[in-house]
Amino acid sequence: MKRNIALTGFMGSGKSAVGKVLAGRLGRRFVELDDVIEEIAGKSIPDIFRQDGEITFRELEIEATRRVSKGTDLVIACGGGIVLNMINIDRLRETSRIVYLTASPGVILRRTRADDNERPLLDVPAPAERIRELLRFRRPFYERAADLRISTSRLSTGFVAERIISQLKEDEGFNL
Repeated sequence: MKRNIALTGFMGSGKSAVGKVLAGRLGRRFVELDDVIEEIAGKSIPDIFRQDGEITFRELEIEATRRVSKGTDLVIACGGGIVLNMINIDRLRETSRIVYLTASPGVILRRTRADDNERPLLDVPAPAERIRELLRFRRPFYERAADLRISTSRLSTGFVAERIISQLKEDEGFNL
């Protein structure tokens, strides 16, 4: 029986915000996978990208996913690129229901500009085009990995969390 909830989706889709609310409502521990990566590396995500490159970051992501997927009763906010490596998805599937949070490119751009997080993949002259380009490439990976899919573009974090809970209550293979 699966006991974890793994939130996937592009940056700015609401994984962290929804994950915190969801964990609170379910009385579960919230885990930000990027925090685990930073702990393993001993440096920030932007520093990993700048100093070591994306390949090293993806290797660290695999190790962080391995560690976190062994936990129970977790709500896990995964990085936007976690779906690019099937090893990560296979590990998450062992103990988690995977929820794909979607948002429109415009909403993603607005949210990523409004937060304080440094976004190495959007540090380009045309971030809106970069978002559309990455979404086009990643969408099939997100969809293939997902057990549930929810658009967050026009919904509050609380409403998204309630929708996830409602759908998981109907899931006989999940222990809520």
